[in-house]
Amino acid sequence: MSSDISKSATPADFIRDIVAQHVAENKYPRIVTRFPPEPNGYLHIGHAKSICLNFGIAREFGGTCNLRMDDTNPAKEEVEYVESIQADVHWLIQDWAEQQLGLNTSGQPFYASDYFEALHEFAVDLIKKGKAYVCDLSAADTDAYRGAPDRPGRNSPWRDRSVEENLDLFSKMRAGAFPDGACSLRAKIDMASPNVWLRDPLLYRIRHVAHHHTGSAWCIYPLYDFAHCLSDYLEGITHSICTLEFEVHRPLYDWILENLDLPKTLPRQYEFAKLIPSHTIVSKRKLISMVQEGIVSGWDDPRLPTLSGIRRRGITPNALRSFATKVGVTKYISLTDVAVYEHAIRDDLNAIAMRRLAVLRPLKVVITNYPEGKVEEFEAVNNPENPQAGKRPIPFSRELFIERDDFEETPPPKFFRLKPGGEVRLKYAFIIKCDEVIKDSNGVVTELRCTADLDSRTGGVTSARKVKGTIHWVSARHAIQAEARLYDRLFTEAEPEKDGRDFRTVLNPSSLEIVTALCEPSLLSAAAPERYQFERLGYFVLDRDTTPNKLVFNRCITLKDTWSKVKP
Repeated sequence: MSSDISKSATPADFIRDIVAQHVAENKYPRIVTRFPPEPNGYLHIGHAKSICLNFGIAREFGGTCNLRMDDTNPAKEEVEYVESIQADVHWLIQDWAEQQLGLNTSGQPFYASDYFEALHEFAVDLIKKGKAYVCDLSAADTDAYRGAPDRPGRNSPWRDRSVEENLDLFSKMRAGAFPDGACSLRAKIDMASPNVWLRDPLLYRIRHVAHHHTGSAWCIYPLYDFAHCLSDYLEGITHSICTLEFEVHRPLYDWILENLDLPKTLPRQYEFAKLIPSHTIVSKRKLISMVQEGIVSGWDDPRLPTLSGIRRRGITPNALRSFATKVGVTKYISLTDVAVYEHAIRDDLNAIAMRRLAVLRPLKVVITNYPEGKVEEFEAVNNPENPQAGKRPIPFSRELFIERDDFEETPPPKFFRLKPGGEVRLKYAFIIKCDEVIKDSNGVVTELRCTADLDSRTGGVTSARKVKGTIHWVSARHAIQAEARLYDRLFTEAEPEKDGRDFRTVLNPSSLEIVTALCEPSLLSAAAPERYQFERLGYFVLDRDTTPNKLVFNRCITLKDTWSKVKP
């Protein structure tokens, strides 16, 4: 059966334990989590873990998970990314946690930019309390004054400005009186704190850049640490779940909330280890470079770990959710073998994929004792995992195509496929024997002449006769052509950037191979998003590049892990 986490036992981890305890204590009227991506790129497999965790908790505890665009940096954010994020989230949670999706009153995602006016007022409150000031240090000087983990920072020369002066300067910042970088608003905390994030962190900076959601209404924008905790508060988030790199930010998260007069229950932040799959890069900056340099065809290239690429490759939401559950939620940073992900995909597709016959590298076979012009049909099982999927007819004729790899003129030991004088069973059909090998002038095998044991038909009276090998085939007379895109891992090394190497040096030259496949005729009616197992070859899905005159299939994954065989 498929690994459907919507039907399996509830996952267990330390964050869920915390939430369960809070539910038992009636600490909150309702559990509210959030998934707050910045719309500066496409979501990837690492985000899937966070989506599954946040929506999963909301689902399991009868709560809500808000989808929020963390759009506080207009220079890097675009509507394209907003739209792709919405599509990816809806795809991943469909039929699983869609009812837990929290949207605003207009039925749209929440946006941090919707709170810009409220955030500005919170900043003004901090200034009035003497806990924030306008600083004229440049970005470089701000970094220099901050010090380092092993030495304290220095106070800004403008740290002791009066409340009135700070209010006036901040008002002028908002009005656009200063150019980018001329000044910033900083929290007044402790320049000697051992936590460098508490050394008077920036709250606002000047950016004369149009915003994708608010247009030109603002020229000052809040920093992530200021906007995030207050967006959580304004939305009534109870559990703000982040990856471990934000653990050192938590004291600042709490400081901001605790130093404002906020009447409602405050949110709390909890951290977990992010997903780091092997043979993969998930850095948005690196993904952008691969797209821009043409290493891949676009954000939805099926070799990329983006959710758009994963979806186009034919991976199902259930497989991705199952994987996210399998890797678990911990505080320990570790590399997850991508084979775990691939196993979840195979486990899922094995249960749902319709079986079909296709040949990727064809070699012609002529059955010399089969009558010319005769055609008969054999019954083939659509999915042995699901008897209700039924059977289908596949045509058989004198001339066939088999996989070139299924024949060896000089076979190695324990080769149980076709060889000179050897026998194999054609799946669903007859046992055949190779009598003659035809080659071209270059010595390349072009055709095999075989005889069939016509009494050995599968299901027939003498079908019990045993041979060690079974291979697939298609009738030459009935075969249809299709472009098959054979996708594989993008990198040859588990850690593409280990020891600072350029990931480009370990790109897999075989990450995409395009071949013309010959397929059984039933695939003329193939439709997305149906997945198919090309028997003995792998799982495939119809690509969006398909036209009425050309079928294009993407390989989701091979039937077996071929990488384990090449490990040193």
